[in-house]
Amino acid sequence: MKKNLLVCFASIMLLTSCNNKDKMRSSLKGYNDSMESKGYYFGDQLTLPKEITDNAETITISFGDKETSALNIDPKFFELGENEVTFIIKTKSGETLNQDATINVFTKNQEKNIAYEVTAEYPHDENGFIEGFLLEGNTVYESDGLEGSSQLIKYTLGSTNPIITEKQADNIFSEGCAIIGNKIYQLTYQNRIGFVYDKNTFKKISEFPLPNALAEGWGLTYDGKNLIATDGSSNLYFLDVNDPSKVVKTVSVVGNKEMYDKLNELEYHDGFIYSNVWFKPVILKINPNTGEVVGKFDFTKMTEDNMAGNTEHVLNGIAFKGENMMVTGKNWSKTFEVAIKN
Repeated sequence: MKKNLLVCFASIMLLTSCNNKDKMRSSLKGYNDSMESKGYYFGDQLTLPKEITDNAETITISFGDKETSALNIDPKFFELGENEVTFIIKTKSGETLNQDATINVFTKNQEKNIAYEVTAEYPHDENGFIEGFLLEGNTVYESDGLEGSSQLIKYTLGSTNPIITEKQADNIFSEGCAIIGNKIYQLTYQNRIGFVYDKNTFKKISEFPLPNALAEGWGLTYDGKNLIATDGSSNLYFLDVNDPSKVVKTVSVVGNKEMYDKLNELEYHDGFIYSNVWFKPVILKINPNTGEVVGKFDFTKMTEDNMAGNTEHVLNGIAFKGENMMVTGKNWSKTFEVAIKN
């Protein structure tokens, strides 16, 4: 009889333990779902569900290569953007529960709306499905996309007649480009390769595979040390100039209330990265060290006036002429010079 009572008691304890585990797992899953839609800021405290804290002996957050038991958003452990972590919970009954989670960290500062004034307009070849846009002096280097129409062209600002044109194979969809010294680096969209050209002759020097980390090739710029690429996500990928297939570091682009995805054409200027957002009439000003969006340009009217009724003809093209920004778009008939007011 006593033996049966002990067995019965053990079974009840096991059932209770299993029920607690199930409740804790369910609670953790629900908490993770809520965290993915919620934003945190540095210094915020993570408040776990009562089902967890009531039954936990210890709680640890693992980042893979480091751990912390402090349940606050500490920049020693967290970065801006998405943080993939694992909660390791040791229960009072001696069990261990692991739950993967995504914790989004946003910037405390609101993005500044940057005022501007259009000071000049230049003709642009409206046949160019522009993907990359560079300016040196009055010389424009442009990468145009679409299969069967991809090309790298060089022309003088104010003219639509190319000085040099390098057509790509029909299966190539060209994307962003950047200049380093006497070389032009150019990405492709889904061909998984990049090209290196002589800047003066457009003779192809070499090819390189796109890094595995990039889902696709979108925008490209150069900060004086690294090539910086986008792939349509919210990330900036810093590439080794000596081996562009190698990612040196990745930075997420984040604002006060959102992570900005669909980052596209890029331009590095005076310590900041400028990026347009695909299918949105805005250009972001980004701190490349942290990914924080410190400012935003609204080009809604300019975009609407130049799309010519085609929703694919979006804002896409950023360069600098001195301290003025040059802006154009896919199949636009104009390029605009913009004086930045603040």
